[in-house]
Amino acid sequence: MKVAFSFLLFVLFIFLLSSSPSTVDFEQSCLESQPLTTDEVKSRKPIPTDSIQILIHSMIYIESRGNDSSYCVKENAVGCLQIRPIMVKEVNRFLRKMNKTLRYTLNDRWSREKSIEMFRVWYNYRHSESTLEVIARSWNGGPRGPKRKSTLNYWKKVELHYDELDYNNYLGRYKV
Repeated sequence: MKVAFSFLLFVLFIFLLSSSPSTVDFEQSCLESQPLTTDEVKSRKPIPTDSIQILIHSMIYIESRGNDSSYCVKENAVGCLQIRPIMVKEVNRFLRKMNKTLRYTLNDRWSREKSIEMFRVWYNYRHSESTLEVIARSWNGGPRGPKRKSTLNYWKKVELHYDELDYNNYLGRYKV
């Protein structure tokens, strides 16, 4: 019974992967583990807003499975996007440089809305011209994240979930 159920899940997984319009891109990106050069990143067009929204939802799923109360003791990472204190400090530094009066506190990490706002400040300041891969790997591994092999697995998970959400959005099952 367990073998039949496992086989059924495997077949369903293969079917979902093969029905996705981005399957070839995903397989190819898994083979290309080399980070992009600065010139390659700069030559890319800006990412559409809905793509960033889907990326945020994908990262929330990978970081916390959508749990706003998620807490990682080891890293003192909190909330749906697993924000560490250094990121709050960094986002506030960006806001000061942009002459904004808004500031975030460590408690704001527990709020999904404020966590997403912090992500957007970070994205707009550091990565408005970056690819989705560079954005996700930098979020996971810091400024040198795209160069670290350790962030490649994180990106693959985010990308897989992104492709699923993007496809469902295309079909009208998910609205960004």
